[in-house]
Amino acid sequence: MKAVIVCVSVSHGNTRRVAEAMAHPLAAAVVEPEELDPADLVGYDLVGFGSGVFTGRLHPRLREYVRALPPARQPRRAFVFATSGLPEPGFRPFTRPLVRLLEPKGFEVVGSFTARGHDTWLPFKLVGGINKQRPDARDLAAAHAFATGLCPRTGRVS
Repeated sequence: MKAVIVCVSVSHGNTRRVAEAMAHPLAAAVVEPEELDPADLVGYDLVGFGSGVFTGRLHPRLREYVRALPPARQPRRAFVFATSGLPEPGFRPFTRPLVRLLEPKGFEVVGSFTARGHDTWLPFKLVGGINKQRPDARDLAAAHAFATGLCPRTGRVS
């Protein structure tokens, strides 16, 4: 299985650390959207898409990248992940809009993952931010376990 993770991590490196924890069991590279032409995703069996959450939405660079993806000739598997200072609301998941953009492009979204992260967006900036120690070791272990579960059959990359 060939995998790649497309990640936008701009504020504190939260999302990049989660992406790297996921990359290990998948033997995947972690790249910024500008580092991988959307047409080149055709060579991957599994693609992760993730960013931090900004005013309830994933980063615009990631959303624009997904919009630029050509429709797939063959179904491909994908997963979506996010980091946020606040918990993901069940009635409006952060990842749902990206899933809705990926499905018409021919991706089967096989899972989503969210983790808490250090957040200094207003009004939290006034008090130095929230979740200053996140993602922590448990968050990264959960990200690793999530990615391991995406590996075919044995839980290991073939």
